Amino acid sequence: MKRLIGLFLSWATMAALNLPGVVHAAPAIVIKFSHVVDENTPKGLAALEFKRLVEERTRGKVRVEVYPNSSLYKDKEELEALQLGAVQMLAPSLAKFGYLGMRDFEVFDLPYIFPNRRVLKAVTEGPIGRELLNQLEDRGILGLAYWDNGFKVMSANTPLLHPEDLKGKRMRIQPSRVLEAQMESLGATPIPLAFSDVYTALETGLADGTENPPSNLYSKNMHKVQKYVTVTNHGYLGYAVIVNRKFWTSLPADLRATLERCMVDATKRNNEESVRLNAEALEKVKAAGTSVVTQLTPAQREEWRKALEPVQRKMEGRINKTLIERIRKTAANEQYSYAR
Repeated sequence: MKRLIGLFLSWATMAALNLPGVVHAAPAIVIKFSHVVDENTPKGLAALEFKRLVEERTRGKVRVEVYPNSSLYKDKEELEALQLGAVQMLAPSLAKFGYLGMRDFEVFDLPYIFPNRRVLKAVTEGPIGRELLNQLEDRGILGLAYWDNGFKVMSANTPLLHPEDLKGKRMRIQPSRVLEAQMESLGATPIPLAFSDVYTALETGLADGTENPPSNLYSKNMHKVQKYVTVTNHGYLGYAVIVNRKFWTSLPADLRATLERCMVDATKRNNEESVRLNAEALEKVKAAGTSVVTQLTPAQREEWRKALEPVQRKMEGRINKTLIERIRKTAANEQYSYAR
């Protein structure tokens, strides 16, 4: 009898689920967000903040799955995965887009193109930044925001006080023709490697040194296998948060608007945190005692700037010269406004 009652109840439940007028809860929309850095970095924390905001504000209608530390895709794989729809959201470094044929993004890799954060912000939050993101649409990609990670330091196992100190060194870089030219101009050999492979390369001697913002250097323990760190601030590392265009445009308009507001707030959090986290990371590197951290004097920094200046001129044949000139003009205007 109990078995019959159980079968009846099961049948009745199934029948009720198929009755007209019964509202079924739609399954949550899933956004897979893949990135290659640690969670305790500006990008890592911003991705988690975006997840929190989205799931809270959509009341679970959208779920964001964050995959840090190349746990889903490595550098070279992730853009193809996005275009194929295997992942919906990424935040790759701006250097990556050059290898998709969009060389104008390589302007962000030019040494000393951004004299300070004011100039950087004027570019990424102004017309130049939006025009660059618009170039992605032909590749099935939509650009939502720029996430900042700040300026780079140089590291090696010998002191790096002058540009000539890099001669003969094997320096890990992101795959980027501009970064290759930068290292070559200093007499170093560029070694393009995925970010997930950098620590092992430094530990085994495949690479002698690297360039990274302090938060990346510290979070991946590179300071444990690098005896010297020099705060050159020679280059910038930033990211573009991008989505698969087909996926994004298929979302209901109200949900898409909510997600866009969440991205604005997560971007603000990222750009605020990047300053703090990089400053803290540099202090932690000093406290660890495994690396000597050197701040360049104004005269030394000018020496580095002059040594790398020819890279900007050389890349005018690869990157839109007008774009470079617009950024230089922006820098001049910002400097003038600040001086006033």
